[in-house]
Parts: sequence; C-alpha cells; structure tokens
Amino acid sequence: MPGLRILRSETILEDVPVLYRPGAVFVLQGTKQGFLNGEVYRYDADHYLAVSVPVPFRMASQASSERPLLAIYFDFDLPLAAEIVTTLEGQFSHEEKTQARSLVSSQMVPAIADVLLRLLRALHHPQALAILGPGMLRELHYHILIGPQGGSLMAALRRNDSTDRIVQSLSLIRERYNEGLSVSELASTVGMSVPSYHVGFKALTGNTPIQYIKALRLHEARLMIARRKGAIAAIAAEVGYASPAQFSRDFKRHFRRSPSEEAAWMREHLGEPA
Repeated sequence: MPGLRILRSETILEDVPVLYRPGAVFVLQGTKQGFLNGEVYRYDADHYLAVSVPVPFRMASQASSERPLLAIYFDFDLPLAAEIVTTLEGQFSHEEKTQARSLVSSQMVPAIADVLLRLLRALHHPQALAILGPGMLRELHYHILIGPQGGSLMAALRRNDSTDRIVQSLSLIRERYNEGLSVSELASTVGMSVPSYHVGFKALTGNTPIQYIKALRLHEARLMIARRKGAIAAIAAEVGYASPAQFSRDFKRHFRRSPSEEAAWMREHLGEPA
C-alpha cells in the first residue's frame, strides 16, 4: 500500500543518523528513541513519533532475535493533512498554533491502535484494502492531528505565517540541495531577513540551514551508494561536493563509517534499499 511500510529488525542500533519523511512511526514491539537538539523522543508500544517536516536526527533502537522490533512507517498524504488541518482550524488555542515542531512524541491512544489493527487485517485482503484502506488512512491522519500534540503538528503543516516560509524553503532545499545554496539566498527567496530565517529554521528543524543541507546531501549520497548508483567520487559530485576527499571526511564524521562500509552495513541490517 503506497505510503505504508512495515519494519522487522533484530538489530540493536545506537546513535544512527536518520532522516524521516513527514509521517508517523508506530512501534508495535521493541523500543526506539530519537535525539534532536538535546531532546529525546520515545516511540515504543506506548508512544508514537510524528514528523511534520523532513528532519535529520539521530536514533537508537532495542531489538533481539527473540523479540524483534516491529514497526509501521506511515507517510503523511500532505494534501489530505492540509485539508484536515483546514477543517480543524479554530479548535486549538493561539498558543498551540504557534508552537510548530518537526518531531513530536505522543502517547498511543485506543483510537489509533484500533485503526492500525484494522489496517493490518485489511493488508491480508486486497479487496478490503482497496475499498476500506483510503478511509482508514484518512482516519489515521485525523487521529494524529487531534492527538495530544496535534497542535504542534498542525502549526507546521498549515500554509501561513513564518513557519510556512521555512517549510517553503525546505522544499527549495529538497529540489536544489546539490547546488551552492547560500543562507542569504534561501532567506531572500521566502522574504525573510537572514537573522529571522536562522532563528525560525533552527526552531523548526533543530539544525542550522548549513547543517541541514549537509545532512541532506549525505543521506542522499548514502542511498545512492547503497543502491550502487555509481562510483563514490561521482556520487559525491552529484550531491554537490566539489572534493571527494571532503565528502569522505564529512560522511565518516556523520555516519561513523566510510561510504563503502555504510553501504555494506545498510544492506546487511536494513536490506536492499527500494
């Protein structure tokens, strides 16, 4: 089903750099923790993680062969999320609306557990999935957005104010991450001063714009290397590095392994990337 992935892992992971797409992660068995800007985000059987904008952070997880980690990764349908946000506007206080966050960890509630159980059952029946699946995904969006920290997600997903300008710039970075983007150009493109842009960007993503661009380049390169898309030097140039040596240094500093070691690790522990 598009936008839905199921993970099974027996591997203990510590301090692994990740970059999640907007969506939610529901851990049915095992434990995960996210680390961003000094904060810890739990997602386990009692908590789920919601991501409003693509953000690089570091992750740890507990699993074993006797008790593997089982999780559902659910990508937001952003037009659908925006539609629900518009419908729900006016139901949250002004303070909640302004507290936009890229990551939120919330308590699992029975309504979400019920949708997930029905969705997992429907995955066994293609006809039921085709007919009922879209409605269940809409229901899941709704329950996440009205959840304990839904206001923080809605503030990041709605299309107005300074948060929207930062979100627009994230889209621009996604499209042009391999170019020589400057902070002043990014700020100017969305009509903000450089100081205001810096403050807003760090508040939403937990990274400076330069840190974010570098992390995005490295994560894109990691996937390309794991998918055997070419020589490492060529991939370094494709993601925006003029120097293969600088790329290798940055890569090892970020992932704690060389590019070839990281690709082998990914294939061993995460399978062949899609």
